[in-house]
Amino acid sequence: MKKEEKTNVMRVLDGKKISYESHSYEPDATMSGEEIAAVLGEDAEKVFKTLVTQGKSGTYYVFVVPVKAELDLKKAAKVSGEKAVSMIKQKELLPLTGYVHGGCSPIGMKKQFATFIHETAKDNERIFVSAGKVGFQIELAPDDLINAAGCSVADIVSE
Repeated sequence: MKKEEKTNVMRVLDGKKISYESHSYEPDATMSGEEIAAVLGEDAEKVFKTLVTQGKSGTYYVFVVPVKAELDLKKAAKVSGEKAVSMIKQKELLPLTGYVHGGCSPIGMKKQFATFIHETAKDNERIFVSAGKVGFQIELAPDDLINAAGCSVADIVSE
């Protein structure tokens, strides 16, 4: 394990007095979310990925879904009140959010976007999301993440 390093996400949580546990691992550029869950020794149902989309209106939305799941773009459009949403291009991620691909977190983006988390997050006592840097994850209670990121809970994954 690496020496304790604070990411922006951790500083935001500290500032809000939200309890979390940080985890780090040696990242590999090709690691999938499921592989990260395995490295953490956790069930992939508890490890969530952060996806950024843009609606037909031009508005951006953030979706937090289990790493094993696929974001259902029709459900995403419906909960966001858009006719359609599509994933943003990878090159747009850093300038828009301040995060790189593989290190995107729903907490501490440059700008707060409407954020939705899949309803299964509430089925777990603790869940994992990126700590805002590749190789770092935070573990926290779903309600703490929902409060910190201003998430709405919804059914947003493909069956």
